[in-house]
Amino acid sequence: MKSILIILLIIPFFSFAQKTQTPEDIVALIKKNVSCQWMDETVDTFKAGDPKSEIKGIAVCMFADMKTLERAVKMGCNFIITHEPIFYSHLDKTESLTEDAVYKAKRKFIDDNQLTVFRFHDHIHSTSPDGIYEGMLNKLGWRKYAVNNSPLYFEMPKTNIPDFTESLKEKLGLASVRLVGNPEMEFTKVGLAVGAPGGSRHITMLGQDNVEVMVAGEASEWETYSYVNDAATQGKNKAVLFLGHVKSEEAGMEYCAEWLQGFVKNTPIHFIENELNFTEL
Repeated sequence: MKSILIILLIIPFFSFAQKTQTPEDIVALIKKNVSCQWMDETVDTFKAGDPKSEIKGIAVCMFADMKTLERAVKMGCNFIITHEPIFYSHLDKTESLTEDAVYKAKRKFIDDNQLTVFRFHDHIHSTSPDGIYEGMLNKLGWRKYAVNNSPLYFEMPKTNIPDFTESLKEKLGLASVRLVGNPEMEFTKVGLAVGAPGGSRHITMLGQDNVEVMVAGEASEWETYSYVNDAATQGKNKAVLFLGHVKSEEAGMEYCAEWLQGFVKNTPIHFIENELNFTEL
């Protein structure tokens, strides 16, 4: 009888212990749930912390900047999933930063609070549907305008730059948008290029007849900006609206948090919106 009682006491404890999850466990689940093959060469790796530590909560964000990390700690999250680099370069190389005061303070904050950071970039874009575009289309409400269900090209009711810009600002919570091109132009054909895919991809999109206005994240001024300025000077109906990198992709990471909740159980998951740390003067 005593043996049976001991077993009954052990089973609930064992079941509870089995529910403990680590960042390594969560990444294994992510790998199972993306539709693409996991790449051998990728930026989607652990950037800081202990992948085998016990998770208290998960924070999903666009950029794991200091304000976001501080909010994550206050929310009880010790595993951070970020879309973009945490240490200021695409590959998160830190060799040149070892004596940098900003880097050292950020690293100390991560270590002191026992945070683990994983970057989820390549595979959320490569899975089907692309999670970043999926989230952005949900936020913008453009799905009904998609040409052949494309996440890139849209045919909209005739509008103009001022009205279209106000709609973007309202939907994405932006105080301003940067325009290159005719501020009064009318159009129906829109292309979406989130993040920073590079000037060559921007120019390829803008050069097509089915794109009059491109909504983009960011670009080098000597590439996309110069091309659009030349196109406008030549009288072509072309313009770009730059949202900034954060707001051009952030809804995708909000979608990511919801997607994770579909297969990560018994662990709190929070999306943290980035504060835009600049001022329009």
